[in-house]
Amino acid sequence: MEKEIEKRTQALRDSEEYLASIVATVREGLIVLDSDMRVTGANDHFLRTFRVTKEETIGIPLWELGNRQWDIPKLRELIEDVLPTSNPVENFEVEHDFPRIGKKLMLLNAHRIELEGQYKDRILIALEDITERREIERRKDDFLSIASHELKTPLTTIHGYVQMMNRTVPADASDKFRSFLEKTGAYVSRLNDLILELLDVSRIQSGNIEIHKEPFDFDKAVHEAAEGIRAANSGYTIAVKGKTGVYFNGDESHIVQVINNLLANAIKYSPDNKDVEVILSVLSGYLKVSVTDQGLGISQEDQRKIFDRFYRAGEIQKRYPGMGIGLYICDQIIKNHGGTMWVDSEKGKGSTFNFTLPLTEQMKNEY
Repeated sequence: MEKEIEKRTQALRDSEEYLASIVATVREGLIVLDSDMRVTGANDHFLRTFRVTKEETIGIPLWELGNRQWDIPKLRELIEDVLPTSNPVENFEVEHDFPRIGKKLMLLNAHRIELEGQYKDRILIALEDITERREIERRKDDFLSIASHELKTPLTTIHGYVQMMNRTVPADASDKFRSFLEKTGAYVSRLNDLILELLDVSRIQSGNIEIHKEPFDFDKAVHEAAEGIRAANSGYTIAVKGKTGVYFNGDESHIVQVINNLLANAIKYSPDNKDVEVILSVLSGYLKVSVTDQGLGISQEDQRKIFDRFYRAGEIQKRYPGMGIGLYICDQIIKNHGGTMWVDSEKGKGSTFNFTLPLTEQMKNEY
């Protein structure tokens, strides 16, 4: 019996040492809280990041660390909810002038530790300094904004001249000249669309994107968008099924932009299958739109990042031109309307892009 106890005790020590070695090598600040929200452990990275000692950290309530930088009502509510509900805190940003290290932006994640014994009822908090990353993103956004605005003016002039040339082509102009002019117009339009997308990204990032909400016939808007894409891609079949029967209170031009982007992607990434399906429905107080293709499909790994700025799936990036901002803009437009966008897909078996938008009580009654 004693040997068995000794064996288990040694196994516990070994596991503790193993876990401690993992924690020590993690490049994030880690602290452990007990049920009273007191710090019971902190790794070396945490101590180095905040330039504190164990004596200044262990046994102290989280809310009293430093100059009470973590004593934020919303954060407090979320963390105190972790143990009773097992709900994690994910990607909570804390911007603060920390003692000894100055103004920083920290990303906080908290999870309940699912262990028994002395580690029961513990919370693991991971802290990542994202100050530099956010500053790089800000500079990138500033550059894109300036570049897009600077390019917009001369491009508008070029676009105007190309249109004027199209209207004044001599009757005896050669087919070669007409072909060159047509291609020039197509490339100028493509560049113009790209710059407009970059300007949209810039407005979204700065919080200056304007939403003009008015009631509009949602089903009619979807059908008209599908008809426009269908006319430009005669080899494809775009079937719109179902209906919402709703006059939706939103920004029609932005919602149509989302529909156009999803349909254009469905066609672009389905070179070998010409069938695209759009399904409209109303579910539990939300209208839902699903756009399905039978194209390349998206891997599980890529699905997690597909709505990120400038992200493009590996295979798509190699085969098709683009900047990876269309879906990001779509996702932000839907979020600005209080909705949600997601994708269901399997590699090689096509994709279904879905979004839902909340209905007001008036819309529900009309439906």
